[in-house]
Amino acid sequence: MSDEAVPAAVTRPQLRECPACGQFQIVPALAADMRSNCVRCGTLLRATRADPIGRHLALTFAALVLFAVVWLGMLMKVSAAGIVHETTLDSGPLELVDRGLWPLALAVSFTTLLASATKFLGTIYVLGGLRLRRLPPNLRGVFRVARKVGTWSMLEVLLLGVFVAYTKLGDLVTIELGPAVYALGVLTVVIVWAEVALDPQAVWDEIERRGQTHAAMPIARLYDYRPGAAGCETCGLVCMPAETGGRCPRCGTSVHERKPDSLNRTLALVIAAAVLYIPANVYPVLTVIQLGSGLPSTILGGVEELLASGLYPLAALVFFASILVPLFKLLGLCLMLWTAHPAARRPSGSRYLSRRTFLYHIVAWIGRWSMVDIFMESLLGALVQFGRLVTIDPGIGAVAFCAVVFITIFAAESFDPRLMWDAAGRNPYRLPQAGPAPGPRSPLPRFAS
Repeated sequence: MSDEAVPAAVTRPQLRECPACGQFQIVPALAADMRSNCVRCGTLLRATRADPIGRHLALTFAALVLFAVVWLGMLMKVSAAGIVHETTLDSGPLELVDRGLWPLALAVSFTTLLASATKFLGTIYVLGGLRLRRLPPNLRGVFRVARKVGTWSMLEVLLLGVFVAYTKLGDLVTIELGPAVYALGVLTVVIVWAEVALDPQAVWDEIERRGQTHAAMPIARLYDYRPGAAGCETCGLVCMPAETGGRCPRCGTSVHERKPDSLNRTLALVIAAAVLYIPANVYPVLTVIQLGSGLPSTILGGVEELLASGLYPLAALVFFASILVPLFKLLGLCLMLWTAHPAARRPSGSRYLSRRTFLYHIVAWIGRWSMVDIFMESLLGALVQFGRLVTIDPGIGAVAFCAVVFITIFAAESFDPRLMWDAAGRNPYRLPQAGPAPGPRSPLPRFAS
């Protein structure tokens, strides 16, 4: 029997805290294109890639070029009764500002321009800098900001909004797609490809190896665990906040055993989103005026119009993204808040807790897709301005709905899913408070496989 070739490991074993359940465990040495999941809840802890820095740098540079085409090229050309309008992507926010809806314009500009540009430029600065013999300053800070702000980049949602707007305009005007739309489609593929090719932990390891850290790295064995330890939410390094001034020695992020005042902040945001959810569905989000007459349309009214036009798949898409997703997020957050409340402390099986943790990941990911309605309304308002013939005006309901989307995203980020496992008594090794002096060393409860 011949021996099979064993791929060479490209990483070292690392002590990690699962950000979803709080389980401390060892992520073993991994070869390229391998994954390590939490042994308890299944959350991905690390996925290695072949040449994660070089490949991601090339893809990000390609994404930046396509991003420039998306913003500088023509998006759509619309015509009606001999009147022709050519629009670019910035036409939507500018039209919203002209109509006094500047909060909506700011939200659209941030999620499609500012966040994306910061992500691309910051990533190129860091990954390109790591290939230089002399490092540029503050790579850790730039990479931290690029990763954090990058979560608000919603170009793939924008592509879906363009598709919805194109389909909805078919009965009103004649439409011709511009190069920016095709560039946006390719850009979405490149962005997904780049994220798959990236191993953020490899970047942090390289920054640490090159010595550009926030503070001197503590000298400790990889397998050491002591009560009071906490994992950094940004770079994953396990450290002792009581010994490091409350900051991660590698990236400089504030480190806490649990997110400060997580339940109260999440509850306040959920209540605010629930209150705004009412005007978001009652007030009109846009008004279509044809030949001087028209009626305001709410989100549900827009779904009914799509159904009346026979656009059943599009109606289902808008109904799911604009009505069901925000409601699902609010109900999901309420369930998780109840599960994590101290009064709910009682034993619970890992299977049920794992399902609630999976629910948290869904809630944290799905909320961004509700922005498809906002992007659609921004595009429609800029594209269809033909005087008394036909005009589309965004309404105040869109501002309330956009606020619901943003607040629920903040609520999901402020919630700490580890509290659900704490409340069920599944993290008994966690001390209520970290003392000023390090405690005795303890063996790890479990190990990653």
